[in-house]
Amino acid sequence: MANKLRLGLPKGSLQDATLALFKRAGWNIYADGRSYFPSIDDPDIECMLIRAQEMARYVDHGVLDAGLTGIDWVVESGLDVTSVTTLTYAKQSRRKVRWVLAVPEASGFEKAEDLEGKIIATELVEVTKRYFGDKGVNVKVEFSWGATEVKPPTLADAIVEVTETGSSLKANHLKIIDTVMESETHLITGKGALADPWKREKIDQIALMLRGAIDAQSQVGLMLNVKRADLDAVLAVLPALNSPTISQLSDSEWVAVNTIVEERVARDVMPRLKAAKATGIVEYPLNKVVL
Repeated sequence: MANKLRLGLPKGSLQDATLALFKRAGWNIYADGRSYFPSIDDPDIECMLIRAQEMARYVDHGVLDAGLTGIDWVVESGLDVTSVTTLTYAKQSRRKVRWVLAVPEASGFEKAEDLEGKIIATELVEVTKRYFGDKGVNVKVEFSWGATEVKPPTLADAIVEVTETGSSLKANHLKIIDTVMESETHLITGKGALADPWKREKIDQIALMLRGAIDAQSQVGLMLNVKRADLDAVLAVLPALNSPTISQLSDSEWVAVNTIVEERVARDVMPRLKAAKATGIVEYPLNKVVL
């Protein structure tokens, strides 16, 4: 029987961003709206959609060989799974998300210690209990099944909720008074898959290509031509990822330079390259960057 890697993909808010990431990394995954078993154009992989909150459990049990989930849910589970790589992407952005302690704007609460004896609603129960325990503050932590931000002040005094931008909290008249933990997506695996050389190699391949796709998102390629006499001035402008590639053109006085820069600095670098006498400057997008 051919080897198969059982891969868990997060169902829910991260699902679309995850499928888009795999597409950039070279895998096309087709998720039917009702099926929990998306198809993938790689005969070595079987996919299953699992809630991110449950991913660590199924990886730990060996039902899945690997899966993508937030490190927040791994910590919450308390299970001993292995992180293969971090993959910083979220529903809306390429930033980490934050679990924050938030209270009603009109409550007068300013810090965690002000919540002694109060009720805290959250999905992240164990982490929240440890957070208050470390501060020596006695609170009642209640599991929230969702719509957590609408619970204060009637159903809870404060919440611990995940946020990317904080806009939903503001819309519900809540203010953030502390960050409980930061989280980002990880590719995780368990002891069984790590002990299998074929599965380990396949997981490492997936990690490499996903990382390459994420790294490429923030970077662009630059190509340009420059006279050899002006090359040093041009190279001084470039904040290169590593040494740029320099190629001889048919005219021996000229060379072509190819390099990678952060997309956000390209707008500042390109005018300076032109001022340093570079010509034919071309910016192009990247699919993957593997270092």
